[in-house]
Amino acid sequence: MEHANLKELEAVIAIARRGTFRSAAIGLGMSTTALSYTIGRLEAGLGVRLFNRTTRSVSLTDAGRLFVQQVAPSLQDLYAALDSVRSHRETPSGTIRINAAPFAARAIISPLVLEFLRRYPDMNVDVVTEGKMVDIVKDGFDLGVRVAGLVPSDMIAVSLGRPQRHAVVGSPAYFERHGKPMVPPDLLQHKCIRVRLPDGPLFRWRFEKDGEQVQIDVRGPITLDEASLVRTALLENTGVGYIFERDVFPDIEAGHLVRVLADWTPPYPGLCLYYPGRRNLSAGVRAFLDLARELARRTTA
Repeated sequence: MEHANLKELEAVIAIARRGTFRSAAIGLGMSTTALSYTIGRLEAGLGVRLFNRTTRSVSLTDAGRLFVQQVAPSLQDLYAALDSVRSHRETPSGTIRINAAPFAARAIISPLVLEFLRRYPDMNVDVVTEGKMVDIVKDGFDLGVRVAGLVPSDMIAVSLGRPQRHAVVGSPAYFERHGKPMVPPDLLQHKCIRVRLPDGPLFRWRFEKDGEQVQIDVRGPITLDEASLVRTALLENTGVGYIFERDVFPDIEAGHLVRVLADWTPPYPGLCLYYPGRRNLSAGVRAFLDLARELARRTTA
């Protein structure tokens, strides 16, 4: 057979890491049909199947596992070599791949990503949103965006400047019927909108005041895992929610939602860009980080 090309190697690694053809295709920026064809062509050339496929699942064969074990490190070395060469370009070009939590992507898209594209028209930015934490090196990303406390210890973090803050809110109609909580334990007597974390467990609402820290395992009629859904439920008088301030600030200003326990929700360190220190940064990534630092200085000035 002819030697496998880089696209075929990347396809195998992407499917092995993401677990489905659909998810891998999205990450690679191609259709599921094209990805299936790419894998089929590679398997035909090798004369062995790399994946066991059913209508419900995809798994590596023994040959596939051996293939991934031997190819993945070589691909990382190749990416590093390409990054090293690109770092010598004076004009940034190419693609930056960023992994971010959905709320983090919303926070950076206008002030940072779109401004970057205006300044560097030869660049492309590929933003992939995932609730769960991923290994950005293993999954082929240049940068990650997470809350400061979640950045892995072996990564270099660049603060985006603006602190985060949660807000406890409900609709005027809800509080008119049920009253307002005055201290965090009062929430146990309220209908609360529970939030499920990306890795499965329910989020416990955290509060702090004058050095006292409290965590409340709230109860309520509905559990959600996305901020926009929580906001919808709040506006429909469902109960009390604990949500990022920026996601509901316009609703508070307009009087559609009422904030309570504000003195129990102080600001805390916000979002960070992060990247592996051992990797040679391309000119594009360096320019993106420089712009992030520039914007952070403006917000904290």
